[in-house]
Amino acid sequence: MLEKYDLQKSYSLEEASKIIKDISLTKFDASVDIDVRLGVDPKKADQMVRGAIFLPHGTGKKLTVLALCTPEKEDEAKKSGADYIGLDKFIKKIEGGWTDVDVIITMPALMAKLGKLGKVLGPRGLMPNPKSGTVTNDIGKAIKDVKTGKIDFKVDKFGIIHTSIGKVSFDSKMINENALELLNFIQKLKPSSAKGIYVKSVSLSSTMSSSIKIDSSVLID
Repeated sequence: MLEKYDLQKSYSLEEASKIIKDISLTKFDASVDIDVRLGVDPKKADQMVRGAIFLPHGTGKKLTVLALCTPEKEDEAKKSGADYIGLDKFIKKIEGGWTDVDVIITMPALMAKLGKLGKVLGPRGLMPNPKSGTVTNDIGKAIKDVKTGKIDFKVDKFGIIHTSIGKVSFDSKMINENALELLNFIQKLKPSSAKGIYVKSVSLSSTMSSSIKIDSSVLID
């Protein structure tokens, strides 16, 4: 694997998108992940970088969606492809530690009921949030968005955004375009209070592979 690229060298995004396919040796279709280290202080509310975006080629991942909604919205949720639908029954399951879903979508009027689930959902990144489009009265659209490749991301406590942007089975052009779309979007989210270099480093990796450094100097700060 290491003979295929230099761990110390920084590559263009286009080059890295080709290399990542060569160094991924898993027998399953591994995810392609991107790590973007930002020059922000996540402890400051005005420097919390988060957002939601549709990737041009989706993520290649089939997400499991739980719709916590009122009875009159259940049919809409079912037609839109939600995997689990209900309210009180699932709230009790989550209180018991069940979190076998990728995304939870709910309605504004129900957020008070979900407050007590914060300790379970928060650490797993599953707590619905209006900013990511997972708290809405348009349950059907939100479910369809998630199912067709919309991703939510936010900077962690170390100032890093980590998210999947595709699968190793994607051709390199698709990986490159998905990564570029995300990076351009992150650029637009630069907080006005963030000083100095905004994008400090970017790297690409796949499940169980080492990471490839991206030359972030081509990104405008």
